Amino acid sequence: MEKVYKDAKTREISFPLGGIGSGSIGLSGNGRLIDWEIFNRPNKKSFNGFSHFAIKAEQEGRLLDARILNGDLQAPYIGEHIRGGPWYSGYGFGPESQTMAGMPHFRETEFRGEFPLAGMTFADPSFPGRVELLAFNPFIPLNDQDSSIPAAFFEWEIENSSEEPITYTIGLSVGNPIPTERVIHRYQELVSEKGHKIHTLGLSSKQYDEDHPHYGDICIATDAAEVSHQDFWYRGGWCDALEMYWHDFTKPGPLKNRIYTEEMPPSERHKDTATLAAHFTLNHGEKGKVRFTISWSFPNMINFWNPQAVGSNSWKHYYASLFENAEASGKYAFEHWDRLLEETLTFKEALFSSTIPEVVKEAVSANLSVLKSATCLRLTDGSFYGFEGVTEDTGSCEGSCTHVWNYAYALPFLFPKLERSMRDLDFRYNSRPDGRMTFRLMLPVGREQQHYHACADGQFGGVIKAYRDWKISGDTEWLVSNWPAIKGSIEYAWADTNVDQWDPLKKGVLEGRQHHTLDMELYGPNSWLTGFYLAALKAGSEMASFLGELDTAETYQGMFNKGKEWVDQHLFNGSYYAQRVDLSDQTILTQFGSDAVQGYWNEELEEIKYQIADGCVIDQVIAQWHANLCGLGEIFDKAQTRTALQSLYRHNFKSSMRNEANTWRLYSLNDEAGLVICTWPEGTSKPSIPLTYNSETMTGFEYQAASHMIQEGLVEEGLSIVAAIRDRYDGEKRNPWNEIECGSNYARSMASYSLLHAFSGFEFDMVQGMIGFQPIQMMEGEYRTLWSLDQGWGIFEMSADSVSVKVIGGKLKLKMLKLAASEINKINHIHIGDEEVVFSITGNTVYFQTEVTLQAQQSVVLNLVR
Repeated sequence: MEKVYKDAKTREISFPLGGIGSGSIGLSGNGRLIDWEIFNRPNKKSFNGFSHFAIKAEQEGRLLDARILNGDLQAPYIGEHIRGGPWYSGYGFGPESQTMAGMPHFRETEFRGEFPLAGMTFADPSFPGRVELLAFNPFIPLNDQDSSIPAAFFEWEIENSSEEPITYTIGLSVGNPIPTERVIHRYQELVSEKGHKIHTLGLSSKQYDEDHPHYGDICIATDAAEVSHQDFWYRGGWCDALEMYWHDFTKPGPLKNRIYTEEMPPSERHKDTATLAAHFTLNHGEKGKVRFTISWSFPNMINFWNPQAVGSNSWKHYYASLFENAEASGKYAFEHWDRLLEETLTFKEALFSSTIPEVVKEAVSANLSVLKSATCLRLTDGSFYGFEGVTEDTGSCEGSCTHVWNYAYALPFLFPKLERSMRDLDFRYNSRPDGRMTFRLMLPVGREQQHYHACADGQFGGVIKAYRDWKISGDTEWLVSNWPAIKGSIEYAWADTNVDQWDPLKKGVLEGRQHHTLDMELYGPNSWLTGFYLAALKAGSEMASFLGELDTAETYQGMFNKGKEWVDQHLFNGSYYAQRVDLSDQTILTQFGSDAVQGYWNEELEEIKYQIADGCVIDQVIAQWHANLCGLGEIFDKAQTRTALQSLYRHNFKSSMRNEANTWRLYSLNDEAGLVICTWPEGTSKPSIPLTYNSETMTGFEYQAASHMIQEGLVEEGLSIVAAIRDRYDGEKRNPWNEIECGSNYARSMASYSLLHAFSGFEFDMVQGMIGFQPIQMMEGEYRTLWSLDQGWGIFEMSADSVSVKVIGGKLKLKMLKLAASEINKINHIHIGDEEVVFSITGNTVYFQTEVTLQAQQSVVLNLVR
């Protein structure tokens, strides 16, 4: 059931409309156009001049009503906290007039969001018509080009609710954001490939050369049959521009154009604004649709956050190779609108048709929005790059940070090519000759690597991700191209040059100094980071064996077996996995030099700081979660893993934060619930200065643990964690499409995608031509879920009398299909359309006699005996 946000529940909403790595514009909960993050950097809480949609209704030359297509502006109303801004705005001056909140608008609005589509309804007793909005940017699995268009798409539908014909006008006004004195606004009528007319109004400047960071343009466009336009709002002082705009807009009939040449100076108070309006007449009860786009092109990206001292700091956006300018992407949008919308709707409907709890679908879909936010970039060749998140005006923690992106499971399945590009960049530019990996990629690519500790979970996570991406794609040539770096990454654990002394004796257990995603180092064995090492060894063994390096495979497997046995025996305390460290032993630090002692020794209490020790930590068995998702098998003892997860829920899930002492960042408050990073249960000793971030509730970690619990059969526990998170992001307290951690639009939140696989028991191995499903819950004897891999994507369905795998996009080559044992023995007939498929069954696997290839819209159907 589609979730509806109203009144106060719309206050924090900003729904990103833009392409992958192309920037976005936010659609606010009341319909405003906010968060203009299209200028090659984050831009939270921003607005672009007077940009807005407006509507008017007229009859026989008489204005009936005119309104801004916004709902009420939500409090606070005292004004923004602005430092150094103009004296006439900011705190104590009320909301900015450029919010359009002071203009007539709609009394009632509702916001509906099922990413990647947003919908709104507008109603007012004074307005003669019902108004709906559908807003989106294409999101089509495997189609990264159409999912990267730098544009926001708006489709308005109006129904005439009066008894007489009414002429409606919808106008889109957009500010020219370029800081310039040589403004150019240009109206054009273009003809699409199919001969349809497209009306565009471009906003640009001649102030900057083509290679300047500020060079670029915006284009507003519509394919309405009848239009008018005002290339410039009136230039004047005070509030002249808005006064004259409303004077012009509320006159019956089309807009009268106004033109200023580039030699005429713009207003000192306001940037220039342009309006493009569509006009259409509807009879009683008739509905009409009008489509608009806002497209942009600011092609020159520059590393402003961490420039290198020597050499260039700039590069071209990938989207600049697809579209010459904003006008070109706007034209493309209209030429392909129907297909782009249909394919986006198809994906959305496939995802939301999954027979899993509504809150899970909400969590999975909402965090896909990260891919459309300023967190993500695409480099000139299309390679994908991500910050961890973003602050108000800059990226938060650069470099496609390996230990954060470990958790982000949406991209590798929905856009596998982009995920593999992250591996390629990492292994090419961050791998040192001795196997040590830098965990942040410096831009522009090819510059000097970052000098810092190797990161244990990031480094070994890269090996697991390479294994996963190989299995998703089945591309062994790709694996071969990266194998030397993958192999070196594993073997750095015992390399003579490893100054952190992870595993010099090749025990299969990490010791020494271990940097990790909580930004500090652990000293001594722990299941969290050793688990990553074990999973990397196991994955490395399988990859080496496949590539014919049998000695290497045997070495890795032997170390895995030895390390696993030790961890299960020595780190599990009967309830959960703990860290083995003597906090009073300063020599643990002294072997790593004075910096380690200075940073980690609590002189007052003579104790090592920032450790887990006997604590119950959220990521203690995370390696098993990865292994379950990637097909690696057992990393930790299965019974002990389940017990550890039960203990984690019992000790770390807080049904209310009201009485919790949180000394760190506050992501849940008051009576909100959440799963905290680390606790020290009764009977254990908590370090005086414990593990960093220990009392926080960070959604990426929470989703990981919840998903793992569901994988291990702890369904209610996992669901309660997911529900707690989404309650915190309810539209009133926080934005449902912006789960925060170290900044907004945080990449780790895409761990929520793994919930889809946790419920479906999805397996895959495209090297072997295998996929499989073992759902953990069926609703009324039926199950349905989305699946996606490198070749294609589609739907898996199971009912009492059949099982089917359908391809919606791309194709799928299959040699085998794994199912639950309860279903396997019921199969009596398999077909693709009218064609019989010959098969055999061994264990829980169906083997096809010859490889089958499913094209788009084809299904393989397994009929079951009732």
